[in-house]
Amino acid sequence: MSRGRWRDMAAEELQQQYSPSRWARRLRGDAAVRAHIEAVTAGTQRARAGTRSSLHVPYGEADGERLDIYFPAEPSESRWGAGGPFPAFVYIHGGYWQCLSKDASGFAAPPLVSRGVAVVAVGYDIAPKGHMDAMVLQVRRSLAFLAKQYSGIRGIYLCGHSAGAHLAAMVLCTDWTEFGVVPDIRGAVLVSGLYDLEPILHTYVNDALNMSWEVAQRNSPMLCITQAVPAAAACEVLVAVAQHDSPEFRRQSQEYSQALRSAGWSVSLLDLATVDHFDIIEKLSEDTYILIQVILNMIARG
Repeated sequence: MSRGRWRDMAAEELQQQYSPSRWARRLRGDAAVRAHIEAVTAGTQRARAGTRSSLHVPYGEADGERLDIYFPAEPSESRWGAGGPFPAFVYIHGGYWQCLSKDASGFAAPPLVSRGVAVVAVGYDIAPKGHMDAMVLQVRRSLAFLAKQYSGIRGIYLCGHSAGAHLAAMVLCTDWTEFGVVPDIRGAVLVSGLYDLEPILHTYVNDALNMSWEVAQRNSPMLCITQAVPAAAACEVLVAVAQHDSPEFRRQSQEYSQALRSAGWSVSLLDLATVDHFDIIEKLSEDTYILIQVILNMIARG
């Protein structure tokens, strides 16, 4: 299924392709979404209870512009200077740009902070309050803030799920000159993401987003891939997709990874068996999960 195949789909089929809960293994529909929200929220609460953290750190003036930072066990100071330097795993939540928050985004902290990795959960203003251009800008500004404020960071490793993978991919095509800093992004883990927003215009998802064609075009990672310069080539990109993601989600992951590779990026595609759109990311709370091991190996290479 090549890019543009979605144009031949009937409206009902297109809606189904972009409804991840219809493809979930354990539960379907709203029950799958509720179970996912409960899982990541409970995991975040456990992380907050068992990890030293700084919550609701402002990186801007807007309500949603806040970070949660989970620190490794080693002693550190406010700028991560004494116990660092630490690699930082920066997580951008999904929710189709209109639900979830950083308060359900710390669930991956326990297996990572125990291995010396700081975890940062990024908040942003979701729709309908936030619009697509603003969300992309906020996430970029959060990375610039981290680079400027925390001298103890030893490499940033981005991770985003679903809509969060889209936002993370938009970070990769940022022109950092206007931000006055170039974050040291050494890796990106893009999980079950969306990289071409045009199909979304024709689904229920756009009811809250209210994107125009122009907004979708300029915020589609597939359309703004930059030719890899040395710094970009040194950034390792992992595009992960679930066996039980829909064919359209799987197609988008495959085509985006191919496009990055063609532009000279260091990229690999990981097709994870047995999982669906939801537990592919929920399992980041587990020490033995293959994706956690892949992330740790990426950080070790960095």
